[in-house]
Amino acid sequence: MQPTEFRTAERAHASILAQREQRLLLWLAERMPAWVTSDRLTLLGLLAMLFAGLCYWLARFHPAGLLLVILCLALNWFGDSLDGTLARVRRQPRPRYGFYVDHIVDTFGALFLLAGLALSGYITPLVAAALLLAYYIISIEVYLATYTLGTFHLAFGGLGPTELRILLALGNLWLYFTPRAPVVFVLGADHKLLDVGGVIAATALLLFACLSAARHTRALYRSDPLTRAHG
Repeated sequence: MQPTEFRTAERAHASILAQREQRLLLWLAERMPAWVTSDRLTLLGLLAMLFAGLCYWLARFHPAGLLLVILCLALNWFGDSLDGTLARVRRQPRPRYGFYVDHIVDTFGALFLLAGLALSGYITPLVAAALLLAYYIISIEVYLATYTLGTFHLAFGGLGPTELRILLALGNLWLYFTPRAPVVFVLGADHKLLDVGGVIAATALLLFACLSAARHTRALYRSDPLTRAHG
Protein backbone atom coordinates (compact mmCIF):
# COMPACT_ATOMS: atom_id res chain seq x y z
CA MET A 1 0.00 0.00 0.00
CA GLN A 2 1.36 3.39 -1.00
CA PRO A 3 1.57 5.65 2.09
CA THR A 4 -0.53 8.79 1.95
CA GLU A 5 0.87 12.21 2.72
CA PHE A 6 0.78 12.95 6.43
CA ARG A 7 1.43 16.26 8.13
CA THR A 8 2.45 16.06 11.78
CA ALA A 9 0.11 18.27 13.80
CA GLU A 10 1.32 20.97 16.15
CA ARG A 11 0.82 19.87 19.77
CA ALA A 12 -0.98 22.49 21.87
CA HIS A 13 -0.46 21.37 25.48
CA ALA A 14 -1.45 24.13 27.89
CA SER A 15 -2.29 22.09 30.97
CA ILE A 16 -1.21 23.11 34.46
CA LEU A 17 1.57 20.51 34.70
CA ALA A 18 2.59 20.41 31.03
CA GLN A 19 6.05 21.97 31.30
CA ARG A 20 7.11 20.03 34.40
CA GLU A 21 5.71 16.84 32.93
CA GLN A 22 7.61 17.31 29.67
CA ARG A 23 10.89 17.83 31.49
CA LEU A 24 10.30 14.67 33.52
CA LEU A 25 9.40 12.65 30.42
CA LEU A 26 12.55 13.80 28.62
CA TRP A 27 14.63 12.85 31.67
CA LEU A 28 13.04 9.40 31.78
CA ALA A 29 13.30 8.82 28.01
CA GLU A 30 17.01 9.59 27.99
CA ARG A 31 17.57 6.91 30.65
CA MET A 32 15.36 4.11 29.36
CA PRO A 33 17.18 0.82 28.59
CA ALA A 34 17.16 -0.38 24.98
CA TRP A 35 14.62 -3.13 25.64
CA VAL A 36 12.02 -0.50 26.58
CA THR A 37 10.36 0.47 23.29
CA SER A 38 7.53 2.81 22.38
CA ASP A 39 5.29 -0.11 21.40
CA ARG A 40 5.86 -1.82 24.75
CA LEU A 41 5.07 1.38 26.59
CA THR A 42 1.85 1.79 24.59
CA LEU A 43 0.86 -1.78 25.44
CA LEU A 44 1.65 -1.12 29.10
CA GLY A 45 -0.66 1.90 29.05
CA LEU A 46 -3.51 -0.15 27.57
CA LEU A 47 -3.09 -3.07 29.97
CA ALA A 48 -2.92 -0.65 32.89
CA MET A 49 -6.33 0.76 31.97
CA LEU A 50 -7.75 -2.75 31.59
CA PHE A 51 -6.54 -3.66 35.07
CA ALA A 52 -7.75 -0.31 36.42
CA GLY A 53 -11.25 -1.27 35.28
CA LEU A 54 -10.90 -4.70 36.88
CA CYS A 55 -9.69 -3.11 40.11
CA TYR A 56 -12.71 -0.81 40.17
CA TRP A 57 -14.88 -3.92 39.88
CA LEU A 58 -12.86 -5.47 42.72
CA ALA A 59 -13.50 -2.35 44.82
CA ARG A 60 -17.18 -3.35 44.89
CA PHE A 61 -16.15 -6.19 47.19
CA HIS A 62 -13.03 -4.77 48.85
CA PRO A 63 -11.94 -1.10 49.08
CA ALA A 64 -8.30 -2.07 48.45
CA GLY A 65 -9.28 -2.15 44.78
CA LEU A 66 -9.38 1.66 44.90
CA LEU A 67 -5.69 1.77 45.83
CA LEU A 68 -4.83 -0.68 43.07
CA VAL A 69 -6.58 1.63 40.60
CA ILE A 70 -4.17 4.41 41.62
CA LEU A 71 -1.22 2.13 40.85
CA CYS A 72 -2.76 1.29 37.46
CA LEU A 73 -3.26 4.99 36.70
CA ALA A 74 0.42 5.63 37.46
CA LEU A 75 1.44 2.80 35.12
CA ASN A 76 -0.91 4.14 32.46
CA TRP A 77 0.67 7.59 32.76
CA PHE A 78 4.13 6.07 32.43
CA GLY A 79 3.26 4.07 29.31
CA ASP A 80 0.86 6.45 27.60
CA SER A 81 2.88 9.62 28.19
CA LEU A 82 6.37 8.26 27.61
CA ASP A 83 5.88 6.27 24.39
CA GLY A 84 5.88 9.25 22.03
CA THR A 85 8.63 11.09 23.91
CA LEU A 86 10.84 8.00 23.76
CA ALA A 87 10.34 7.73 19.99
CA ARG A 88 11.28 11.38 19.50
CA VAL A 89 14.34 11.18 21.77
CA ARG A 90 15.60 8.10 19.89
CA ARG A 91 14.77 9.76 16.56
CA GLN A 92 12.48 6.90 15.61
CA PRO A 93 9.19 8.73 15.04
CA ARG A 94 6.37 7.03 13.15
CA PRO A 95 3.82 9.85 13.08
CA ARG A 96 0.94 8.13 11.26
CA TYR A 97 1.30 4.83 13.11
CA GLY A 98 1.95 6.54 16.44
CA PHE A 99 -1.00 8.92 16.18
CA TYR A 100 -3.43 6.17 15.21
CA VAL A 101 -2.29 3.55 17.72
CA ASP A 102 -1.96 5.99 20.61
CA HIS A 103 -5.49 7.28 20.26
CA ILE A 104 -7.23 4.01 19.46
CA VAL A 105 -5.58 2.70 22.64
CA ASP A 106 -6.97 5.72 24.52
CA THR A 107 -10.42 4.91 23.14
CA PHE A 108 -10.39 1.37 24.49
CA GLY A 109 -8.64 2.47 27.69
CA ALA A 110 -11.47 4.87 28.53
CA LEU A 111 -13.98 2.09 27.86
CA PHE A 112 -12.17 -0.30 30.22
CA LEU A 113 -11.83 2.29 32.97
CA LEU A 114 -15.40 3.56 32.92
CA ALA A 115 -16.90 0.10 32.49
CA GLY A 116 -15.06 -0.97 35.64
CA LEU A 117 -16.17 2.19 37.44
CA ALA A 118 -19.77 1.46 36.45
CA LEU A 119 -19.43 -1.97 38.09
CA SER A 120 -17.80 -0.60 41.25
CA GLY A 121 -21.01 0.50 42.95
CA TYR A 122 -19.59 3.99 43.54
CA ILE A 123 -21.29 5.48 40.49
CA THR A 124 -24.54 4.80 38.65
CA PRO A 125 -23.89 2.95 35.37
CA LEU A 126 -25.95 5.51 33.44
CA VAL A 127 -23.71 8.34 34.69
CA ALA A 128 -20.58 6.35 33.78
CA ALA A 129 -22.03 5.78 30.29
CA ALA A 130 -22.78 9.50 29.92
CA LEU A 131 -19.22 10.33 30.95
CA LEU A 132 -17.85 7.87 28.40
CA LEU A 133 -20.07 9.31 25.68
CA ALA A 134 -18.94 12.86 26.50
CA TYR A 135 -15.31 11.73 26.37
CA TYR A 136 -15.85 10.17 22.94
CA ILE A 137 -17.58 13.30 21.64
CA ILE A 138 -14.74 15.60 22.65
CA SER A 139 -12.22 13.07 21.33
CA ILE A 140 -13.92 13.09 17.92
CA GLU A 141 -13.86 16.90 17.91
CA VAL A 142 -10.16 16.95 18.79
CA TYR A 143 -9.22 14.39 16.13
CA LEU A 144 -11.23 16.17 13.41
CA ALA A 145 -9.63 19.49 14.35
CA THR A 146 -6.21 17.85 14.29
CA TYR A 147 -6.81 16.61 10.74
CA THR A 148 -8.36 19.77 9.34
CA LEU A 149 -6.46 22.49 11.23
CA GLY A 150 -3.18 20.77 11.99
CA THR A 151 -3.27 21.50 15.74
CA PHE A 152 -3.68 18.78 18.34
CA HIS A 153 -5.17 20.09 21.58
CA LEU A 154 -4.21 18.04 24.64
CA ALA A 155 -5.88 20.06 27.38
CA PHE A 156 -9.03 22.06 28.11
CA GLY A 157 -9.42 24.57 30.90
CA GLY A 158 -5.88 23.84 32.07
CA LEU A 159 -6.66 20.16 32.57
CA GLY A 160 -5.06 17.44 30.48
CA PRO A 161 -4.85 13.65 30.85
CA THR A 162 -2.25 13.87 33.64
CA GLU A 163 -4.29 16.30 35.74
CA LEU A 164 -7.39 14.13 35.28
CA ARG A 165 -5.47 11.05 36.46
CA ILE A 166 -4.38 12.94 39.57
CA LEU A 167 -7.93 14.09 40.32
CA LEU A 168 -9.22 10.55 39.88
CA ALA A 169 -6.50 9.21 42.18
CA LEU A 170 -7.38 11.79 44.84
CA GLY A 171 -11.02 10.80 44.54
CA ASN A 172 -10.06 7.17 45.05
CA LEU A 173 -8.14 8.04 48.22
CA TRP A 174 -11.15 9.91 49.53
CA LEU A 175 -13.41 6.95 48.83
CA TYR A 176 -10.94 4.53 50.41
CA PHE A 177 -10.71 6.47 53.69
CA THR A 178 -14.47 7.09 53.83
CA PRO A 179 -16.22 4.18 55.60
CA ARG A 180 -19.38 4.62 53.55
CA ALA A 181 -19.67 5.89 50.00
CA PRO A 182 -20.24 9.65 50.43
CA VAL A 183 -23.47 11.23 49.27
CA VAL A 184 -24.39 14.84 48.64
CA PHE A 185 -27.78 16.54 48.81
CA VAL A 186 -28.66 18.04 45.44
CA LEU A 187 -32.04 19.13 44.05
CA GLY A 188 -33.94 17.79 47.03
CA ALA A 189 -32.42 14.31 47.12
CA ASP A 190 -29.29 12.43 48.15
CA HIS A 191 -26.96 11.40 45.34
CA LYS A 192 -23.70 9.48 45.23
CA LEU A 193 -20.75 11.83 45.22
CA LEU A 194 -19.30 10.29 42.05
CA ASP A 195 -22.68 10.60 40.33
CA VAL A 196 -22.63 14.34 40.95
CA GLY A 197 -18.98 14.57 39.94
CA GLY A 198 -19.63 12.45 36.84
CA VAL A 199 -22.53 14.64 35.71
CA ILE A 200 -20.42 17.78 36.23
CA ALA A 201 -17.48 16.26 34.34
CA ALA A 202 -19.66 15.05 31.45
CA THR A 203 -21.33 18.46 31.20
CA ALA A 204 -17.96 20.21 31.20
CA LEU A 205 -16.62 17.92 28.47
CA LEU A 206 -19.69 18.53 26.31
CA LEU A 207 -19.41 22.28 26.89
CA PHE A 208 -15.74 22.28 25.87
CA ALA A 209 -16.62 20.17 22.82
CA CYS A 210 -19.33 22.63 21.74
CA LEU A 211 -17.13 25.67 22.29
CA SER A 212 -14.23 24.08 20.42
CA ALA A 213 -16.50 22.98 17.59
CA ALA A 214 -17.86 26.51 17.21
CA ARG A 215 -14.36 28.04 17.25
CA HIS A 216 -12.94 25.53 14.80
CA THR A 217 -15.94 25.78 12.48
CA ARG A 218 -15.49 29.56 12.33
CA ALA A 219 -11.76 29.19 11.67
CA LEU A 220 -12.36 26.68 8.88
CA TYR A 221 -15.13 28.79 7.36
CA ARG A 222 -12.77 31.75 7.13
CA SER A 223 -9.79 29.78 5.85
CA ASP A 224 -11.77 27.70 3.34
CA PRO A 225 -14.15 30.20 1.64
CA LEU A 226 -16.90 29.23 -0.72
CA THR A 227 -15.98 29.68 -4.38
CA ARG A 228 -18.82 30.64 -6.67
CA ALA A 229 -19.10 29.28 -10.16
CA HIS A 230 -18.96 31.90 -12.93
CA GLY A 231 -20.90 31.85 -16.11
